[in-house]
Formats: sequence, structure tokens, C-alpha cells
Amino acid sequence: MRDQERMPMSTNQKSKIANQRCLAVLCLAGILLAGCVERTLTINTEPQGAVVVLNDQEIGVSPVTVPFNWYGDYWVRATRDGYETLNTHRRLKAPLYDHPPLDFFAQVLWPGRIVDAYEWTFDLSPKEYPTRDELIEQAQSLRTQLQ
Repeated sequence: MRDQERMPMSTNQKSKIANQRCLAVLCLAGILLAGCVERTLTINTEPQGAVVVLNDQEIGVSPVTVPFNWYGDYWVRATRDGYETLNTHRRLKAPLYDHPPLDFFAQVLWPGRIVDAYEWTFDLSPKEYPTRDELIEQAQSLRTQLQ
């Protein structure tokens, strides 16, 4: 018997092969691009309406929500007319799935979306203004110190 000669592929066969390759590429892309971790931080103040600065960057008026990429210490400053300026820091602790080797699975291979949301609330103290007598007393004290 003679070796079978290769017959040219039909358009239907070429189309099936192209579809299979396309499906394989889409599956691979889906696996590689599937993981997603969405991290957000919401900062509230009591009363609301304070200008919030996070790590020396103004992020908006409270309540305000911002995305973040890293965990650790964050410096927070909140200012509002009639209230004392709040100047403090807080620490965001990374969840277990954000440590190696679990972070690879959570951020790359996990088929769904992981939402990691934090909320901080800060109480602002009303600003206390000195009375007229207290101001005069402080002025006299400073004058005495300078002489």
C-alpha cells in the first residue's frame, strides 16, 4: 500500500483549527489576567467635611475613599474651620493572603475579585479660643520674658 497523500484542508477544517487556537489563547489570557485585588481606604471625620491629607497628599473632603497599593504606616491630617487640626498616623496591616506565596495566587490565579476595604473614623475636637483676659495675660508674660 502506498502512503496516504496529504489532502488539502477544507475551509471548514481551517476554521475549526483557528477557533481552537483562539479559544486556547483566550483561556490562557483568562488564567493570567483573572486575579484582582481591589484595596480601598475610607476616611471619615466627626463632623464630616474636613479636608483630609494622607501622606502629605490632599485626597479630598471627608468622607473620602481612595485606592491604595501598599500596607504600612499612613500619616493622616484633617482640618476644618472651627476645629483643632488632627495630626496622627495609623497602620494598615496586610491580610494573610497578601504575603508570599499566597499573594501570587490571590493576585494572579484567583478567578474572582478580592475586595480589601478599610474604614477609619476620626473625631475632631472643637477649637477653643482664649478669652480676652487670657490673651492679655499671655502677652504680659511674653513681654516679661523678653526684658
